[in-house]
Amino acid sequence: MLTIKKYFPSLSEKQIAQFEALYDLYYDWNNKINVISRKDIENLYLHHVLHSLAIAKVINFRAGTTIMDMGCGGGFPGIPLAIMFPEVEFHLVDSIGKKVRVASEIANAIGLTNVRTSHSRAQDIKDKYNFVVSRAVMQLPELVKICRKNISKEQINSMPNGIICLKGGDMTAETQPFKNCVEITGLETFFEEDFFKDKKVVYVPIG
Repeated sequence: MLTIKKYFPSLSEKQIAQFEALYDLYYDWNNKINVISRKDIENLYLHHVLHSLAIAKVINFRAGTTIMDMGCGGGFPGIPLAIMFPEVEFHLVDSIGKKVRVASEIANAIGLTNVRTSHSRAQDIKDKYNFVVSRAVMQLPELVKICRKNISKEQINSMPNGIICLKGGDMTAETQPFKNCVEITGLETFFEEDFFKDKKVVYVPIG
């Protein structure tokens, strides 16, 4: 939690309390439904919460923005981003019901009123959003193919609407189809911990 405060020093008391509550909630739920590797639960804040918040270093979503977290798993990156942006609406979607249940229960437990969840395939979601976010759920071309239909034409942010995903490793092949418009930002730009050395935020505007 100290790491979160280090990189986001302007959090409100409510946001700090919500972030602090995550560890016990995820620890308890993870004993019932395995959404995070049991070896990795001790690294919740670094490997999952802060990793999710890298998106908040790339864009400061404006109030009224709508976002779908595609393949949210147990709630990443959607729940940390929903804490960070309480005036932004998040729709967390996953095809695995037990993972959606964890995300929903944790959002409710910390009082997030800007989150709704759906047990569904992204292919079946017809709603429109300013952005789709995800964390390494699939190859970028497939992600764009599935989610392009969900990107709204209404622009309210400094960055054009599109898809923002958290990725790792060599992105050359995945980004080849989008080489003229894709933006890749290494997370070592923002975070000094070794964990982030090969991690990236990848942004594809959808016109």
